[in-house]
Amino acid sequence: MKNKFNISILSHLFLAAGFGISTGCGETDSQNEVKGILMIEKQITFSPRTHALDNNDNFSPDGRFLCYDTRGTFYNENLANSKSIEKVEIATGRETVLWYPPSVTGEKAAPGVAAASYHPFKNKVIFIHGPDIDEVEERGYYNIRNRTAIEVDGEGNKTSVKVDMRDISNEVTTPGAHRGGTHRHEYSRNGNRIGFTYDDFFIQDYDRTIGFLQADENTPPGYTNYFAIILKPAKKGKSKAGEIEKAYGDSWVDAEGRMRAFIGKVRALNSKDFENDLFVADIPADIDITTSWSGTQDKYPEPPEGIAICRLTNGMNVNGIVRGSANGRQIAFAAPYGDGINQVFIIKADESDEQPTQVTHLNSPVSSIRWHPSGEWVFCISDGDVIASYVGTRLRFGKTIRLSNDQLERDQLVVSPDGNLLAYIIPVPTKDASGNIVKDANGKDFRQIFIMELDWERINTGMQMPDK
Repeated sequence: MKNKFNISILSHLFLAAGFGISTGCGETDSQNEVKGILMIEKQITFSPRTHALDNNDNFSPDGRFLCYDTRGTFYNENLANSKSIEKVEIATGRETVLWYPPSVTGEKAAPGVAAASYHPFKNKVIFIHGPDIDEVEERGYYNIRNRTAIEVDGEGNKTSVKVDMRDISNEVTTPGAHRGGTHRHEYSRNGNRIGFTYDDFFIQDYDRTIGFLQADENTPPGYTNYFAIILKPAKKGKSKAGEIEKAYGDSWVDAEGRMRAFIGKVRALNSKDFENDLFVADIPADIDITTSWSGTQDKYPEPPEGIAICRLTNGMNVNGIVRGSANGRQIAFAAPYGDGINQVFIIKADESDEQPTQVTHLNSPVSSIRWHPSGEWVFCISDGDVIASYVGTRLRFGKTIRLSNDQLERDQLVVSPDGNLLAYIIPVPTKDASGNIVKDANGKDFRQIFIMELDWERINTGMQMPDK
């Protein structure tokens, strides 16, 4: 078994070193050679605003729409100045505003709405929401420690629901509420839990951590979900060997929301350096979330009883956002290897002794890792191009193809529910209604959404894939 421990005794344990790497090589003359099977892509947004997918769950459950935010359109790139949550219909390119609250623009701005994701089977969208204009006097302007989640309907009716409560007015924080900011909200695939990152307002000696929300009869009135952190990190600069100071880059592994994978910034065995490695939090399906503690103005929150943390890698400098396969059995992640170039790796999620397996051997670093719903392919971006790697049968494991070959600035890759469409953003020249070229708040081309339809017959033929 890997190193597994209950978070209540995390401070008393350190983690053993000595993880190896298994290499899966594609059938090419050179390990770094990548075959090109180019797909057709299509631009679907054209309006003079940013369309940020932000590596979230942007496809609607039926695959017809993509949701996005408009950061970088006004003033600067700060989420505080992101004005709206919108969707685009893929077939027609028609854009619909889902949420556009009154706002204040500038270095100090509010409310800030961003990082949108669709529910896995309901027509609603969740996203970050900072303080409303009438709350600024009490709460202050938007920042990472001053934001919550809101859900809106996916039809553009502007109906909203408050998801998590933020309470900074009481000495003892309301049970089921938090006192900071939740971010990058992600539904579990059964819709029962919402994962997020968390930054505390009262006690900033602690770095970012992760948490989850779920419905409970004790949820604070006026909100839909009860809040709990998953991991209480060690104080910044105060950790001992093996202790986690920061948790981030997280996502659900399984459909039920019982496994949350994340990157932990952990103190190395020499008690001086830090390592960024892959961890999994095991959250029982029947956990009593009310055994968590929301803290006080001078004491940090505590997670509920029964959560265990397992470390899956050691010293790999894992980065980006880690991703679980659709069946919940494997985790894909990015880490530098050999010559220091970021590559794709996969590892079993069941805490077995199998070591990480290197999937790609590319000449440029990877980002935006995503699984195909079948669990047989992993996609990523490298040198601006879309890359697909086969991770199914051992006969073809690691065989990698390039689906585009023009080194455009593609980013924020997402995969449709049926696995037949990819979507991503590219900054391209954009015109306003008068036909004039316009730029974003940073003087750059607006980021527009493109889609790529995957021709699986061509891919399988070009890859010489065997019949199943």
